[in-house]
Amino acid sequence: MSGILDLLNSDLGQTVISGVSRQTNQPTNKTADVLTMALPVLMAAMKRNASTPQGAEGLMSALNSKHDGSILDNLGGLFSGGVDDAVMTDGDKILGHVLGSKKQGVEKIIGEKSGMDTDAVADILKVAAPILMGVLGKQTRQNNVSSSNDLSGLLGGLLGGNDAHEEQSFLEKILDADGDGSIVDDVAGMVLGSAKKKGGLGGLLGGLFGK
Repeated sequence: MSGILDLLNSDLGQTVISGVSRQTNQPTNKTADVLTMALPVLMAAMKRNASTPQGAEGLMSALNSKHDGSILDNLGGLFSGGVDDAVMTDGDKILGHVLGSKKQGVEKIIGEKSGMDTDAVADILKVAAPILMGVLGKQTRQNNVSSSNDLSGLLGGLLGGNDAHEEQSFLEKILDADGDGSIVDDVAGMVLGSAKKKGGLGGLLGGLFGK
C-alpha cells in the first residue's frame, strides 16, 4: 500500500497545497512543509485513537457518513472562492477530536520547525483535516474496511506499516510533547527527509491519486 505523503507529490496533492496556501495567505513551500509534518502526525493520532473500540467505532462512523471522500471530487470548487467557514469549523472540530489536549502543542511544534506562526499552522490544519478525512473515507471504501482491525491496518499501512518504527517514534514524541519542542528538535529533518525517499513515510496514497 502506498502512503499518506505520496498525496503531496501527486497532482491532487499539489492542488491541495496551492489551495491551502492561497486560503491561508502562506508561502507554498512553507505550506508544503507544514502539511508534510502534520499529515503523518494526524494519521498517528487517528491510529492511536482507533486502538480502542470506542475510538474505532467513532472514526468508522465518520468515514462512512460525512467524510466519505466526496470532498475530493471537487477540490477546485472548494478552493475557488475561498474555503467555506463550515469546512474550517469542521476541520477545527476534527483536530480537537483527533489531537485532544495536544492540539496546541502540536501546532506550536510544527510552527517552530516550519518557521511559521502558530495561528497560521492552525489555519492550514483546519483546511487540511477535512481533506485528510476524505482521503481516509475514500480508502475505506476502496479497501472494503468494515472492522476496527481493518481500520487499524489501513491507518498503519498509510503510515508505512511496520517498516517505519523510527518515524513512528518521532510522531509519538510529537503527540506526547508538552509544546516546548525540546524532544523533537530533529522531527523536521526526520519527516521531511523521509518524504524524499522510497519506503518508510516517503514511500507512503499514490495509487489513489494516480501515481
